[in-house]
Amino acid sequence: MARTDETGLKKPANAVVILLDSLNRHMLGAYGGTEFATPHLDRFAQRATRFTNHFTGSLPCMPARHDILCGALDFLWRPWGSVEIWEDAITYELRAKGVTTQLISDHPHLFETGGENYHVDFSAWDYQRGHEGDLWKTRPDPSWAGAPQFLFDRHMPYDNSRGWFKGEEDFPGPRTMGAAARWIDENAGHHDRFMLFIDEFDPHEPFDTPEPYASMYDADWEGPHLIWPPYIRGAIEKGILDERQARQIRACYGGKLTMIDAWFGKLLDALDRNNLWDDTLVILCTDHGHYLGEKDIWGKPGVPVYEPLGHIPLMLAHPGVEPGTCDALTTSVDLFATLADLFGVEARQRTHGKSLLPLLSGEAASVRDWLLTGVWGREVHYIDGMHKYARAPSDSNAPLAMLSNRWSTMPTHVLTREQELPLPDDRAFLDRMPGSDVPVIHQPWDESDAVPFWARAKFTGNHLFNLSDDPVEERNLAGTAKEKELAEALESALRELEAPDAQFTRLGLN
Repeated sequence: MARTDETGLKKPANAVVILLDSLNRHMLGAYGGTEFATPHLDRFAQRATRFTNHFTGSLPCMPARHDILCGALDFLWRPWGSVEIWEDAITYELRAKGVTTQLISDHPHLFETGGENYHVDFSAWDYQRGHEGDLWKTRPDPSWAGAPQFLFDRHMPYDNSRGWFKGEEDFPGPRTMGAAARWIDENAGHHDRFMLFIDEFDPHEPFDTPEPYASMYDADWEGPHLIWPPYIRGAIEKGILDERQARQIRACYGGKLTMIDAWFGKLLDALDRNNLWDDTLVILCTDHGHYLGEKDIWGKPGVPVYEPLGHIPLMLAHPGVEPGTCDALTTSVDLFATLADLFGVEARQRTHGKSLLPLLSGEAASVRDWLLTGVWGREVHYIDGMHKYARAPSDSNAPLAMLSNRWSTMPTHVLTREQELPLPDDRAFLDRMPGSDVPVIHQPWDESDAVPFWARAKFTGNHLFNLSDDPVEERNLAGTAKEKELAEALESALRELEAPDAQFTRLGLN
């Protein structure tokens, strides 16, 4: 049953969250993009509040999902991991309140080491197999004649899965969106309150699509499509890509974006058919963007979080709220807080988000003055709505620390586990997680220790940009008087969050 808040705005009974992976804000028509067609995302924008200052929090994929589902930034404490034993995903609290929750996803990281426990407290979950690194098939379809390739010869789990997709409807993204539309058709009106969470891996690589999408934005390309982008800064400058290959990779992303947009339209149709707009909050979000040649950066390599990766789209359609824009500063943990506010639940762990419902109701014009974003082991970024300050280590990238009771990182399917993340050793000690009395293993790192591959790239110093007059981040103001002010603001924010002492030491802030 819908409730009414103090402003008189009816609180919806249900929520549908659509999380698309690697969704580039600047390429969506609703945000001014013209390069690729996104008619159904734009169709949704016409009934939604479009947030213009929404940024990433913890990066990359699973840390971002921890922000959204657990409500707590974790990139300051650990590189990658599952729901900790001392915290709850929001689904646990919703279940206790009698809210039906359904996960539909093709996201491989949710079902492998380092992604455990995000799905277990949903009332039900549906995993559509075969995307990217999903260990689904042990051999390719023997009738398969071939698949798109890239510039290196390395077998990937996707090579076994790809041939089993016979048509567009067999690809994981379309299957996920189709399953979500069917769930709505089969369940609308059968639950008092529900949250449907669609974690769709597209348009993440591989940028592999059937026709007409494969050639839609590069009809003159000859040969196998380049579906695996490199993860590197300076790919063209270093000769890893030529200009023609660069255009092809970008076009393949566009084809994947337009394909998943079409299937997102089928989900919107299901919401229309079942008249859910009157009692359902619908959220369209992403974990991060994806570099496709901006500053000659490709993929998600170890560089500062520039705008294409960190300034991300967010659209919310709330019953009774007129479509428009919201310029308030927001970040990923605020989605957890919004859902908790909507359903009237509280988490037992310390959280860092602010509900967005007061922004939608008009009760508030802003909910936060600053946010932090970054990747564990890389720069820590402070954003205040006007400035972005990326603080790098002052010397070596040490000390680092990991606080976790579930020791894991992203499986690469290439490196050994010891190369991906060292095992705990006798330097570890028992600590307390900030904001709790829960014991947690605290493992220090020094310069001799391996770090996850995304933290291995060289640093390029501190970066400070005034986003209001330099949105493409060309003028680095680090070293000016303004940096001292932002460094003090960053230090204050880290202290408010009770970040590990190692962060202050390695960033030269103590």
